[in-house]
Amino acid sequence: MKKSTLELTVGAFMIIGLVCFSYLAVIVGGVDWFNDESYRVKARFNSISGLKQGAVVEIAGVKVGKVENIDLDNGEYEAVVELSLQNGVQLQEDSIASIRTAGIIGDRFVNIKPGGLEDLIEPGGMIVETESAISLEELISKYIFESEN
Repeated sequence: MKKSTLELTVGAFMIIGLVCFSYLAVIVGGVDWFNDESYRVKARFNSISGLKQGAVVEIAGVKVGKVENIDLDNGEYEAVVELSLQNGVQLQEDSIASIRTAGIIGDRFVNIKPGGLEDLIEPGGMIVETESAISLEELISKYIFESEN
């Protein structure tokens, strides 16, 4: 009798531990299965150098969404970035999306500067005004080679 209660206690402890571990993995991993209160818009960039799927989308330093998908438009040779934004966020048609770096060598994220027009971008619409990522390597090589001349 004593052995079976010990086995039941250990089994229950293991199940509780597994549930807690799974919950933490979902939270830390950023999986959002239960919150579909978002809409998507797209933006085209000449270069997204280092931007990854799942990256943060910010307005005024506040997280308002994430990068859902990144594709290459073969016809234009531009990167098409699909952004998932919270439903309460409304973007004007003249909003500007730019790719920024958190700190000097941090992760890339999309920063949106709202516009001033009254017309809004509809779900599935396109942010027309964009600023591509600044490549640190290109800036350094440009500085080095220009200073030699």
